Amino acid sequence: MTRNTTPKYTVPGIEREAAGRLIDLLRLRLHALNDLHLTLKHVHWNVVGPHFIAVHSMLDPQVDRVRDMADDVAERIAALGGVAQGTPGALVAERTWDDYSIGRADAIAHLGALDLVYTGVIEDVRAAIKVAGDIDAATEDLLIEQLRDLEQFQWFVRAHLENSGGALATGQARTEEEAAAEGAELG
Repeated sequence: MTRNTTPKYTVPGIEREAAGRLIDLLRLRLHALNDLHLTLKHVHWNVVGPHFIAVHSMLDPQVDRVRDMADDVAERIAALGGVAQGTPGALVAERTWDDYSIGRADAIAHLGALDLVYTGVIEDVRAAIKVAGDIDAATEDLLIEQLRDLEQFQWFVRAHLENSGGALATGQARTEEEAAAEGAELG
């Protein structure tokens, strides 16, 4: 959806048009973080099997941090003079990815699918960092901080999927369903 995100005012030192590009970039990051928060809670509620408690407990701090990330992004949008659209309707209408597709499943199956979710989020953050870096160091710094945490969370997920030789059991998967199926074979 193309919209004019150029604010009427912005932070000192950034042109309004450049702030509009940042707002547009951060708008999708906000949607991705809100979606990730909900996906993590979905996994938290629907994970079963022998690894249940480990995964269930591992996800709560990730959920909390991702919520904080969304808040930071929304506040940066507001500081730049934009409007942080945090409604479910805006998220669904503007997202560029499909909804998480795994329901009640074994912990390792969910982790296989969640690994792909994190890969998509991380790749998008890296792309956003490149754009933000050309416009505003403060926004770039915010995204870099979030990238470090997201990469750590993916590492936690992958630790459950990695064999002693360092290969991911779900390394060939291209969809959440494939990753869940490959992960389920581990569990």
